[in-house]
Amino acid sequence: MGHAERNKLVITVKDKCRVCYTCVRECPVKAIKINNGQAEVINERCIGCGNCVKVCSQGAKVFLDSKNEVEQLLNSDERVIACIAPSFPAEFSDIKDYQCLVRMIKRLGFLKVVEVAFGADLIASEYRQMIDGDDPTPYISSDCPSIVYYIEHYHPDLVKNLSPIASPMVAITRVIHEEYGKDVKVVFIGPCIAKKAESNEVDEAITFKELRELFLKYQIVPQKDDRCDFDPPKAAKGAVFPVSRGLIQSIDKSDDLVNGKIITASGKDNFKEIIKEFESGEIDCKYMELLCCKGCIMGPGMTNKDQRYFKRSQISNYVKQKLEQFDQEEWEAYIKKYSHLDLSQSFSSNDRRVEKPEQSSIEKVLLSMGKRKPSDYLNCGTCGYDTCEEHAIAIVQGYAETEMCLPYSIEKLHKSIEDLNISNEHLDNARIALKHSEKLAHMGQLSAGIAHELNNPLGVITMYSNILKEETTPDNPMFKDLELIVDQTERCKKIVGGLLNFARKNQVKKVETNLEKFVIHSTESIILPSNIKLKVNTNLTDSLVMIDQDQMMQVLTNLEKNAIEAMPNGGILSIDVTDTESDFKIKISDTGVGIPQENMDKLYTPFFTTKALGKGTGLGLPLVYGIIKMHRGQINVISNTDESKGQTGTTFIIDVPKF
Repeated sequence: MGHAERNKLVITVKDKCRVCYTCVRECPVKAIKINNGQAEVINERCIGCGNCVKVCSQGAKVFLDSKNEVEQLLNSDERVIACIAPSFPAEFSDIKDYQCLVRMIKRLGFLKVVEVAFGADLIASEYRQMIDGDDPTPYISSDCPSIVYYIEHYHPDLVKNLSPIASPMVAITRVIHEEYGKDVKVVFIGPCIAKKAESNEVDEAITFKELRELFLKYQIVPQKDDRCDFDPPKAAKGAVFPVSRGLIQSIDKSDDLVNGKIITASGKDNFKEIIKEFESGEIDCKYMELLCCKGCIMGPGMTNKDQRYFKRSQISNYVKQKLEQFDQEEWEAYIKKYSHLDLSQSFSSNDRRVEKPEQSSIEKVLLSMGKRKPSDYLNCGTCGYDTCEEHAIAIVQGYAETEMCLPYSIEKLHKSIEDLNISNEHLDNARIALKHSEKLAHMGQLSAGIAHELNNPLGVITMYSNILKEETTPDNPMFKDLELIVDQTERCKKIVGGLLNFARKNQVKKVETNLEKFVIHSTESIILPSNIKLKVNTNLTDSLVMIDQDQMMQVLTNLEKNAIEAMPNGGILSIDVTDTESDFKIKISDTGVGIPQENMDKLYTPFFTTKALGKGTGLGLPLVYGIIKMHRGQINVISNTDESKGQTGTTFIIDVPKF
């Protein structure tokens, strides 16, 4: 590289980068490093092609701005000459007369304006001699600096195959110094970013886009009555240089399939493919004309990055018009005048290839992204790399991140959402449990006070009502009234007993218990109607657990009785018992009518019951809840009352630690 080699030809505007990885995908040498989601250009790997600038829709990639340096030259006492690339008709199609453009450039302060196309005319004869000569060496065109940088950095063994001929820009610069003096300063104006760093012989280089910005700054507009022609020497067919196959057209050659001596290619994928096949010995030719862009008319320094064929037609029209008014004798005189000029150029290898990581490291990264087998390698290219393995290599080398893989990121997002849903479910359960605990704590205190106060008068009522009943004969009209008093008093005592059980602060007295036998035993204490089928399934790795047998028996029998009562028309009562290393789980399910959704939050509320009057006290489930909590366990319920959604019924799920 030349005088700008220490500068970053392309930089990232971080505030504008939207992490789309388009720049990674379009960079032919993957000179983009993703760091915390930001795409940064790796200067030492960059070949200055400007593809990232062209494709970034957010304007997050910008190239080196040289306007200030050019303005400083123009404001100095130096004589400054502009040389403009032959692609200018494709850029300035809005300025119908090229002589108006030449005058506008001079109004900026340039002493002369010369066509780079004359330099193309000079080197065209050099290429003709090289192609027609006896040298068996197959050569690669050296007029595109990005191609040169690519070979020097990534295919250093092919440096010997680079045409030892100067580019049109360097050639015209040498002509300018011969024609106008060694002391003049030369500014190149063209469509290419890489030209800014190509040669020390050129003092500065700006793009067409920068030239337009200078026109705007100094309010320079085209004027029909203010025109002038290019300064000599003037160009001929070298003006077709910026289009694909331009060089070989200028020397009346073609890349026909029959001849096979010349191969042309343009664009980031095509030139890489040809170089790869040439290096491997798969193709044989005399000369390769390669351009990094799809012709210089598509360079990153152009204002409009589209309309390829319109731009091509603009070049064609300009060349036709030029050749119609062409002074052949004057052109031949200048060609002869500079036939002695040294148009050679040398190149040196500067290997910047990075050694491929060990396969084990690559596979480790692939595995971390969920790519365990070849079928997981989607090679979708969303990350910016052609294959999953290339992406993994870049990650190992520190140029990429795992989050760049879209399928992996989507799966990771789904997992996060799933985990979040589970967390929310746990939070909801915890909130409900806390709500129940608060209710039960308040109700427990109230129940204990009521139970103790009622116990004494209930005992007196029970005793005297039984005495009166015993002293009364069955045929006495008072006998049935006394019998009702005794029955209702007994019912009150049961309610009070339930209140005391609910409110008690007893500690759990755990003993080692065979859970499988314990569950089966619980079913023996319930009355199972003939229309209800019982299923008990146990799958325990260790059937020994530590529980309070009396209290846990009360839990199981209460839930089993409730399940039976929920199936008045018959059904199936299922009890499933499983375990882990630290917990056991009991599921008690029925195929009954189910619990309405509006009652789900009230299940553990004391005195809430849906049973008929006299059939329940509403203290069973609160008591179950309290016992499970005293065992440091959890109880959850799933219920369905809608037949359209599947089997109706209710399942209570009990999770309790083994020890």
